[in-house]
Order: sequence, then structure tokens, then C-alpha cells
Amino acid sequence: MTRSACLIFNPVAGQGNSEQDLATIKRILEPEFELDIQFTTKEISGGELARKAVANNAEIIIASGGDGTVSMVAEALINTDIPLGAIARGTANAFANALEIPDTIEAACKVIVDGATKKVDAAICNDKPMILLAGIGFEAETVEDADREAKNRLGMLAYVLSGLKQLREFEKFKATIETDDKVIKVAVNAITIANAAPPSSVLAQGTAGVVYDDGLLDVTIIAAETRAGAIAISYHLLQSASNGEAAERDDVGYLRTKWIKVTTDPPQKVVLDGEIVGSTPIEIKCIPEGLTVFTPVEEVIQAEERLEHLAGIQIENKEATSESETIVETDNSKIISD
Repeated sequence: MTRSACLIFNPVAGQGNSEQDLATIKRILEPEFELDIQFTTKEISGGELARKAVANNAEIIIASGGDGTVSMVAEALINTDIPLGAIARGTANAFANALEIPDTIEAACKVIVDGATKKVDAAICNDKPMILLAGIGFEAETVEDADREAKNRLGMLAYVLSGLKQLREFEKFKATIETDDKVIKVAVNAITIANAAPPSSVLAQGTAGVVYDDGLLDVTIIAAETRAGAIAISYHLLQSASNGEAAERDDVGYLRTKWIKVTTDPPQKVVLDGEIVGSTPIEIKCIPEGLTVFTPVEEVIQAEERLEHLAGIQIENKEATSESETIVETDNSKIISD
């Protein structure tokens, strides 16, 4: 029996020929699925089309476009049990890369045809769905500066050039990071809270590979003292991600948590799944197994936490009381614990 599927197709995604891309998708999928093809427009987003498909009891929903299209469709499917198929045709393709979904149309279609699905986590950030990550500070400024024209013309190089520009405007800000069990106060350049992230999302790589199905958010804290230090951190995190190792620099910290709230002074811009959505404060909660995806990905292992070495950091465990807490001094940090 032929399965039915709604294909949500963004005709302006990426730098390829969209008509040829669609023809390839139809050639591979139509023998297996009864396709209902819906096109995004300037007026109608992938999210709107996905919500309509959900309301119409779609069996499967397939998103073909860049990260914006795939993320909006995915967000509409959180807690629905409707499987998502991703055929990435954008500039970064972060969602597909994070889940190791192939980045060619033919191979991505084969994953969908094969039919194997996996439950992965999602999240809510300030009442907005989050599939990938939220970036505060440096990453948000970089994404905002890399405009659509530059991305269409230069691809990933647009983000690299934007990042170099942001380094020239290098500065720190004060952050208060609250989790279920601690409150952290530290001066930083960037904070990245990831539900899922590919190795190319360098500032999310403190924990040596973001695990997208463990019910936890991966938080990476960047506290570089100089521009040269920020460049060195980026290179170190890139190498760490490539080697599957956790960051081991004194100006990089990381932790894993189900819930997090971040307040900054002064307020900082926030990028959510590749789009600027406002400024701090933000509050993010993980939704374990909130999304069903066609994916071939195997499970990986990551490091748990590394914080105390960050210069000037203060960590207060929420369980501590004035009668039982102990102050522990180190060379560059103060830790309050039971």
C-alpha cells in the first residue's frame, strides 16, 4: 500500500536549480509515496503549511529547503508523532548535518524511503519552539550580519566573513546562568545552548558532540580575554568537534541541563535556529523525544560538565544553605557548594 506524504518545498532555497531538485525528489519518492506537494512563498511559510498538513491528518511530512524551512516544519511537528523527513537544500543545512542526514537529495530521499525513524529532543525558548540552538552574543551578531544576499552569493563563507568582522568589535558582557541546581555568574563573550548542532556550529562544541536524544541541553560558555584568544577558542572547538573530544581550555566552559535561564548585562541579541528573535533574558526547556525524524544516526557519548576554571566565575549550588555551604577558592574562581 502506497504511503501518503506532504512535501513542503521551498523553491528559493540554496544555490541550485529548484526545478531539477524537485524533479529528482519526485522521481525517487513518488513510486513510494502519494505526494501532496506544497510550495512556500513570501506570504506562506513552511510552518504554516506544516500546521495545515497536521490539521489534515498527514501521515508523513517532508521538508525540502534550508534550515529556516526545515526548522519551521519541524517546530510544527513537536509532540505530534508525525515523522519528519528532511531534504536539505540550504546554505548551512545545520539540522540535517546535526542528525547526520545525508546532504545530497538522492541520499536524503533514500533515508525517507527506507522508513527508519528516531525520537529526538526538541526545546522551548521563551515560548518559541527550538530544534537546533540558541546563541547569545557573538554568534547572534554573526548571524545577523550575514544577510541573505551574502549567503546566496558566498554560501558558508558569508558566516566566516561575518565572524571575522565581529571579532573586530570584540567585547564581554556579564551573564547570570541559572539551571535546576546552580546559579553561575561570569563575564563572557558568547553562550550557546544547543539541543542539536553539527560540528560546523563551532561555538556549541564544548561538550565534544551535542547529543540530540538524551533529554538534556548542551551549554557552551566562551570567556576569551582577547581577540586572539577568541580566534584560538574557535580553532580549538573546531578541532575538538572533529576529534570527538571535549574542550580543554581555561576560557571555555560547558554544562548539560534540562532547563536554563540566561540574563545578561547589558541585554544581548539572541539567535534561535538561525533567526534573530530578540534579546536576553531567555529561558529554555528541553522536550525529551519531542520530535520523530527519519534518520540513520547512531548514538554518541559526550562530556558532562566543566566550569570551575573560568576566570572570575561564581557558582552557587541551589541546595546550599547559609549553615552548610563551604567556600572553595581556586586560582581564578570561587565555587559555593555543600
